[in-house]
Amino acid sequence: MSKTFDVAVIGAGAVGSSVAYFNTKAGADVVLIDAGEIAEGTSSKSDGNVLVCDKMPGFDALFAKASQDMFEGLSKELDYEIEWRQKGSLYLLETEEEIEIAKGFCEDMKKCGIQMRILDKKEVHEDEPLLAEDVPAGLETISDGSVYPIGLAYGFALTAEKKGATLMLHNPVEGIEKDGDAFVIHTKDGDVLAKNVVNCGGVWAPVIGKMVGLEIPISARQGQILVSEQTFQVARRKVHEFGYMLTKFQSGTYQRPVSEKVERNGVAFVFEPTAAGNFLIGSSRKFAGEDIRSDIEVMEALAERAVRFFPVMKNIKVIRSYSGLRPYTPDHMPIISDTPVSGFYIAAGHEGDGIGLSPITGKVMADMIAGKEPFMNLEPLSYKRFLEN
Repeated sequence: MSKTFDVAVIGAGAVGSSVAYFNTKAGADVVLIDAGEIAEGTSSKSDGNVLVCDKMPGFDALFAKASQDMFEGLSKELDYEIEWRQKGSLYLLETEEEIEIAKGFCEDMKKCGIQMRILDKKEVHEDEPLLAEDVPAGLETISDGSVYPIGLAYGFALTAEKKGATLMLHNPVEGIEKDGDAFVIHTKDGDVLAKNVVNCGGVWAPVIGKMVGLEIPISARQGQILVSEQTFQVARRKVHEFGYMLTKFQSGTYQRPVSEKVERNGVAFVFEPTAAGNFLIGSSRKFAGEDIRSDIEVMEALAERAVRFFPVMKNIKVIRSYSGLRPYTPDHMPIISDTPVSGFYIAAGHEGDGIGLSPITGKVMADMIAGKEPFMNLEPLSYKRFLEN
């Protein structure tokens, strides 16, 4: 191919498709390359949460809120139904110790401008009548929502194409070379030339990084989800246990009152109703390489935790289970950054937040490539943070 693109985006999940969309919207000539189909990898195996409640107060929460605030506009802007729903979310607090931790967390988040409130026992049971009777309290986050993740990725990619971007799907990248001011991307279907390259490969970002001599500290962290049959409304919105924060960040000294099976598999209760009238149950976290086979022990642990909080689920059938791979970094923060290789950027490592953070990731990456000042200091997301250790 003799044409030289302004930007080549590698990876057509939600993050890569967003990067392609926002760069195209900014006037760049963009090509989006993927070894498979749009959203074929991690984005098709996620639950579509758009959350602030599971972020740490400070930069993490503020960055996530900036992304969350973009979804209402995107639901009208993208040429695809993304099923954006903003009903808030509910953390379940299981013990007095969790309630005390949650109170401090809630106050810290309020200082960041995040709307949260503690619900006492009466309020939490009025909010979700089918909840187990012994749950003593809850923590509500007003702004949280959900989206159809595959629809989001397709919305970004197809709207970018409509605005002039080129899609090269089912076209694996086999190598990358720097030739003067441009990159030569060797693909199955031939060479692609681009002034800038954005590595949005998710758990496979390290493979792309090695093609230009970069070591990228991203590894795969498996997560499994149960899918119910169509049924009555168990809960009206996103519900999860406060212990989810502990399994996500693996920090603090508090030990949840859970079985050894639940603890061993990093399981924390997460409930997500769907527009189809069923619901999803998560979540699990373990390092299993690139293995996405469902594990019966994990399924049992997920079901155990679900029935603990909503006993009525004992009589609802699970129709299938699936697993996906979260792109994990050692500090749980994504890499959205330039690199020592001039013109080569990384937008990967979002772990379980790729769907929710995809809009802001695409926007700041487009600004970065265009040389614009970011809307906030993005040093916590810099690739160089791993070079300094």
